[in-house]
Amino acid sequence: MSPLRTGCMMLLLLVGQSLGASPSFSLDYKNDCFRKDGERFRYISGSIHYSRIPRVYWKDRLLKMYMAGLNAIQTYIPWNYHEESPGRYNFSGDRDVEYFLKLAQEIGLLVILRPGPYICGEWDMGGLPAWLLSKKNIVLRSSDPDYITAVDKWMGKLLPMMKPYLYQNGGPIITVQVENEYGSYFACDYNYMRHLSKLFRSHLGDEVVLFTTDGAGVGYLKCGAIQGLYATVDFGPGANITAAFDAQRHAEPHGPLVNSEFYTGWLDHWGSAHSVVSPAAVAKSLSEMLARGANVNLYMFIGGTNFGYWNGANDPFDAQPTSYDYDAPLSEAGDLTEKYFAIRDVIKMYHKIPEGPIPPTTPKYAYGVVPMKKLQTLSDALEKLSFSGPVKGVYPQTFIDLNQAFGYVLYRTTLPVNCTTPTPLSSPLNGVHDRAYVSVDGVAVGILERNKVITINVTGKAGSQVDILVENMGRLNYGGYINDAKGLLSNLTLGKDTLTDWIMYSLSIDEAVNQGLLGEKELTPKRPTQGAGLSPPAFYGGSFIIPDGIPSLPQDTYIMLPNWRKGQIWINGFNLGRYWPTRGPQVTLFVPFNILSTTAPNNVTILELEGAPCSLKPCTVEFSSTPILNATGQSDHKLHWGHYTKEDLL
Repeated sequence: MSPLRTGCMMLLLLVGQSLGASPSFSLDYKNDCFRKDGERFRYISGSIHYSRIPRVYWKDRLLKMYMAGLNAIQTYIPWNYHEESPGRYNFSGDRDVEYFLKLAQEIGLLVILRPGPYICGEWDMGGLPAWLLSKKNIVLRSSDPDYITAVDKWMGKLLPMMKPYLYQNGGPIITVQVENEYGSYFACDYNYMRHLSKLFRSHLGDEVVLFTTDGAGVGYLKCGAIQGLYATVDFGPGANITAAFDAQRHAEPHGPLVNSEFYTGWLDHWGSAHSVVSPAAVAKSLSEMLARGANVNLYMFIGGTNFGYWNGANDPFDAQPTSYDYDAPLSEAGDLTEKYFAIRDVIKMYHKIPEGPIPPTTPKYAYGVVPMKKLQTLSDALEKLSFSGPVKGVYPQTFIDLNQAFGYVLYRTTLPVNCTTPTPLSSPLNGVHDRAYVSVDGVAVGILERNKVITINVTGKAGSQVDILVENMGRLNYGGYINDAKGLLSNLTLGKDTLTDWIMYSLSIDEAVNQGLLGEKELTPKRPTQGAGLSPPAFYGGSFIIPDGIPSLPQDTYIMLPNWRKGQIWINGFNLGRYWPTRGPQVTLFVPFNILSTTAPNNVTILELEGAPCSLKPCTVEFSSTPILNATGQSDHKLHWGHYTKEDLL
């Protein structure tokens, strides 16, 4: 073979190797940056939770994020969303995370994955499945063998599914977070974090960049940062950026600056005013970070909705509402906001923005007023609602004891003595988790509420039936008490006597609604009510028709419940979530178009827990084209960033 031919073949071989070089994403400690395919790289990302957005809208939301100038997205994977009962996995429909990742990649977005196992995220129990609590003394987020066994099994299912989507394997995932804000948890179990690090490496390989996120204070990084996982911080607008990144530098003297959660808004709680953060404040801090060359993830870029029972709560117990709007750049319904364009203008100063039109805000339609009528009380419907039948016990059992994670359980007993004068019915150990609706012989007498109301007065004869409907309002998602059991956790007393001999009904309300089991029943004459106009929990139904001759319908809408008090609402069997306009700030619930029909009547089912406005006049719900998320609420809850105060940054 001639030297010339040999040289040509070698050149072709080298070119072939170059063209076939596998993608790479890595940390460059020498130059304080990330490297993507060997080139210096900085991400500007936004958080989006697929679990809070209907699948039909994933592409719309991702496109809007891409057109804002983002080159990456960040998403959680809530364990309890995919494994609601042990060993039964669901990755279909709205839970199809692989489809979500493929969509992101097709659009041109990289992915920062946050698979937990704990995620916080204002999500029920921080994403941990409630069935873990069947082990009574389990220590979550620690080296507890029962917890580790469950984590290993879950990650053994999830992480191999994610491996093909890693950037080096041709997918969009550039970094993977291990745990979440562990430095804020009491356990400070380094062996747990080491175990997770090895677990993630065993499934994902040695090339992937693994990282941690903690509050921007040295105290948080003490237990949250660990060798082998790149430490990042989180903080909001108005924080001392220099001090915040100095905290990161305490853990990582070299490497890219990263704010993994730059807060564009904040979460809400029932009874508090709707959180609002100005576009100017967000834009100013974002620009300052980008000017430093920092990598930034905007949390949230779109918040979405806590459909069903998925909302979390903070301690002392303060539940989050159905809306997770978050005052984000894209609204709960994906609408473009002033903040969206302010952020886009900032990004444009540092990076090239994609050309082309931004997908418009989706249209909303006001379908108007829908008459509602009473179907039957929850007590009357009990046989249809309790698929598993009654459970008897001397003392009350918890939701998990009854093999139920979410929703409602009915506890029934009788008055052991005559109560001719008002007698205190109490939960002396504050064991009502979280809200209990009390009736005696079918008459509503009051509400017990965790941390707020532990005693009400009742009257009745010996042998009178006492019904206590207990609502799980969402498990704590942050802090040291995320092992948040639900139901009656301790005995109730009547006067000085402990109530015993309970019959407990685990309620499958979602299934009953889906199967159409809650039809009308001949109603008994109204009994007088007590307790500030309360009435026993009851179901109400109505329907409306959307004309099929209008091409643009159905469209998104919002439902409001004028003069209703508190409860749960389903449309065509889909659980929209909780409503509580009497406490606020949320008044309307977002109704995505995909659950509506133009070929059949749309059925609205309501479980009103306290009292519907139907006794003196026809009661209605109303579909509107505009949301109300900021009705006045009374609360002493104060806005703070990332569960720590700004002083922590100084």
